[in-house]
Amino acid sequence: MSRYRGPKIRILERLGSLPGLGITLNQKILAKLAKKNRKKENKYEKRKKKKKNESFPIRLKEKQKLRYHYGLTEKNLMNYVRKARQKKNSTGEMLLKLLEMRLDNIIFRYGYAPTIPAARQLITHGHILLNGKTNNIPSYQCKVNDIISFKKELFKKKDSFVASAPPYLQNGTSSVVKIEQEISRKDVGLDVNELLVIEYYSRSL
Repeated sequence: MSRYRGPKIRILERLGSLPGLGITLNQKILAKLAKKNRKKENKYEKRKKKKKNESFPIRLKEKQKLRYHYGLTEKNLMNYVRKARQKKNSTGEMLLKLLEMRLDNIIFRYGYAPTIPAARQLITHGHILLNGKTNNIPSYQCKVNDIISFKKELFKKKDSFVASAPPYLQNGTSSVVKIEQEISRKDVGLDVNELLVIEYYSRSL
């Protein structure tokens, strides 16, 4: 399944705010969605049936949050789950760590791009240097002590798209980022239950 390129509002209606898409649900949108959901509930209230598996939609929703936030295909996300299962630590936390340490996500989290797709474009166009060398692979797994910079002084931290960078990222200048430490669970920029994602894939892996 390829990356989703349709209307973002449809994704937000189902999954809620996704920072990676550059859109958060403000009060106006929340009120609109609440009204729409009430109409649906009233319409189908008399035709409610007991679901055979009520947990499946919940797991699917959590999995879809990861997919759309990080801009992954179904195959990509499944491969990340496989890699996480090979680690000794908690599979759920390792999955989030692998996704957060992607180069495109690092660029986005530090504030050099408004969305993860925009960060991916910067990388593929060759504007990013990793440890002094050009890197045009958005999915590259960054490591502690890696230094990320730009080829030209075109981007300034003062124009950051985020309020503050996560604590595992440190900068020496406005255009240089250093990964200072290992990422922790609380540093993840998405509200998601990773255990439900692992449960979703438990039967297919």
